[in-house]
Amino acid sequence: MTCNMSRCIQYSWCSYRPFSHLEQISQMLMQMDLAKNRHLFKILHYSSLHFTRQAHIRVLETTPENRTALLLGLEYLIGISYVDDTEVFKVCLDYWNILVLELFEAHHLLDNAQASLISGIVDGLGSPIHQRRQLYAGPLSKLRMLMICRMAKPEEVLIVEDENGNIVRETLKDNDVLVQYKIMRETLIYLAHLGHEDTEQQMLTKLSKQLNGEDWSWNNLNTLCWAIGSISGSMMEDQENRFLVMVIRDLLNLCEITKGKDNKAVIASNIMYVVGQYPRFLRAHWKFLKTVVNKLFEFMHETHPGVQDMACDTFLKIVQKCKRKFVVTQVGENEPFVSELLSSLPTTVTDLEPHQIHTFYESVGHMIQAEPEATKRDEYLKRLMELPNQRWAEIIGQASQSVDILKEQDVIRTVLNILQTNTSVASSLGTYFFPQISLIFLDMLTVYRMYSELISSSIAEGGPFASRTSFVKLLRSVKRETLKLIETFLDKAEDQPHIGKQFVPPMMDPVLGDYARNLPDARESEVLSLFATIINKYKAVMIEDVPRIFEAVFQCTLEMITKNFEDYPEHRLKFFSLLRAIATHCFQALFQLSSEQLKLVMDSIIWAFRHTERNIAETGLILLLEMLKNFQVSEFCNQFHKTYFLTIEQEIFAVLTDTFHKPGFKLHVLVLQHLFCLVDSGSLTEPLWDPTSVPYPYPSNGAFVREYTIKLLGSSFPNMTEAEVTQFVSGLFDSRTNLSTFKDHIRDFLVQSKEFSAQDNKDLYAEEAAAQRERERQRMLSIPGLIAPSELHDEMVDS
Repeated sequence: MTCNMSRCIQYSWCSYRPFSHLEQISQMLMQMDLAKNRHLFKILHYSSLHFTRQAHIRVLETTPENRTALLLGLEYLIGISYVDDTEVFKVCLDYWNILVLELFEAHHLLDNAQASLISGIVDGLGSPIHQRRQLYAGPLSKLRMLMICRMAKPEEVLIVEDENGNIVRETLKDNDVLVQYKIMRETLIYLAHLGHEDTEQQMLTKLSKQLNGEDWSWNNLNTLCWAIGSISGSMMEDQENRFLVMVIRDLLNLCEITKGKDNKAVIASNIMYVVGQYPRFLRAHWKFLKTVVNKLFEFMHETHPGVQDMACDTFLKIVQKCKRKFVVTQVGENEPFVSELLSSLPTTVTDLEPHQIHTFYESVGHMIQAEPEATKRDEYLKRLMELPNQRWAEIIGQASQSVDILKEQDVIRTVLNILQTNTSVASSLGTYFFPQISLIFLDMLTVYRMYSELISSSIAEGGPFASRTSFVKLLRSVKRETLKLIETFLDKAEDQPHIGKQFVPPMMDPVLGDYARNLPDARESEVLSLFATIINKYKAVMIEDVPRIFEAVFQCTLEMITKNFEDYPEHRLKFFSLLRAIATHCFQALFQLSSEQLKLVMDSIIWAFRHTERNIAETGLILLLEMLKNFQVSEFCNQFHKTYFLTIEQEIFAVLTDTFHKPGFKLHVLVLQHLFCLVDSGSLTEPLWDPTSVPYPYPSNGAFVREYTIKLLGSSFPNMTEAEVTQFVSGLFDSRTNLSTFKDHIRDFLVQSKEFSAQDNKDLYAEEAAAQRERERQRMLSIPGLIAPSELHDEMVDS
């Protein structure tokens, strides 16, 4: 079967009667055991790409006979695309994506030429392009229906049908499906631009068949709504508004008339997905927006798996894009929607789980953040936090009578939940959260201190095993959430030094002192990230506090993380992030370190960029660059580089050439360029070499470093001749002022070496790949809808 199929396909592409056997192929595909014929798919894939080459498809468009064969072949390929097999569909989808992209680009070029009034281009392109669009109009219309009928599930949809036909909440994302959705969405966007009216009409017709029961099924409704959501942003605003009015009304009506919890869950999922994809429409239609949000509130009481999660997620997504609409009094309303919502808040969230309540509170925080009047904003915040604040006051009041109340696990869980709610609101309110955090801050630190003492005593009595008990884990969760809340607020708040000065001093002993005193297993890595955030936020204002921060965390953290490369992974990255913050914003504080302490810093940096964990190595290299730049312009330039220049060069060349640290290539190059430029910059006024250990004085630091580098690399690459090494080093010095040339010179040296030549060296080209991705993003931004409006940051500013 496979052999006959292979000959059949090859003939159909290569003969002068193209597609003559595709009907036979499509029939055979329907009948055969597809799982046993993977070879066929490879042939079909090759054939598709072969056919799509410009020269071949143009040949098929030239004569009436060939055009007839071309259209017939596309008809058969449409039929093959409906075959219920994932591998066959993937092959066909690749083909359709390439074909539609090629047709769209010609169409897009003509539109751009017309928009620019380039008459010569328009006259030269217009007629052939319109003729091609007419030629492909029929197949493209059928292809739109194919994309609608087979649309893959988007990531936002949480409600799925399991293998037993039950509607359940998705527990694991299928990455293959997400990739397929991305390709299908892109293809459908191009198809929409090539025929908006046909796309809209096919979708509305299919939706009406769902409503009258003619074509009703879960799968049909799902794929249709996923397709409707996927073309968001591709239409003109008036057309989109007209289209969405009909879609949302029909979906809401469908939800009302359909019986059965599973059916309603499927319809609810689709309503939530579609409305979440069209923020521009919702901003322009207040009544629809209010109806949709109230419908989401109804879904928040629906306990069917996944419905509440998706309702809360969609509510957050909509509020982020339409937040100003909720804080103004709309026509026909007595008060802003946010005020109405806060009045009914206890009822709205009564059936939600804690994590869903946190999402809901974050959403309302975004609304309040959009209120321009400070008085109203503070009033809304007070009303929002009334429930958690009331429970917090009860717990603190009981604890003032008997501190043992704070040791009960139910109380600990309640405290954790209250803190998480505060964190969610702080993340969306930013600076405006100040009245709320001020209200609970000191009590929060008191609870932090008490729980820390309980953890320490438990570990001291029970040993390392105690740190893994549920009780200690729960206590540590409260500590971590306390730190996360403070960090979130300070990070999101505006850069106002008085806030930092108000919040940092009270934390010095309960947080920093606790970290220093605690056992290693009881130290929270969030302390390091919190103070890194504080220093990054308030910069030089914190310089007086750096010695105390350093004293509390430096030595004890190094002892934890330098024993091996595995223990305390969270502390590792956050420790170097803190060091980087200090080096960037409070560099003068490092001058106060003793030579032994500075050596510890440099050793820890070298240890970091030797690390095989990418994030740690990258943070270490960025920190090293900051240190080098700062010391170059300091009074300690000669002293520092005389001590560390050669060590740094040696260590950078070690990681550059060992094949395990290729992701750090860009930063390795920047460090080396900095070092080689430094030696001839005039910043160094003293020799880098030790006069007592060299046979003769060098004419300059540049000459010394050149000879040192040749010897260093010569010993590292014994297979290379001295002339080859010398040529490479000379190239480094000759190109050091041009980063692009310098980088290419090093990369060429590496890929030609024995160690790198047989390996995958794509990480050495990561910078170029990132630039290509950015160019692709700019191209996508130029095509309406290709990047969904819900994913565009600019769309967050609603009018």
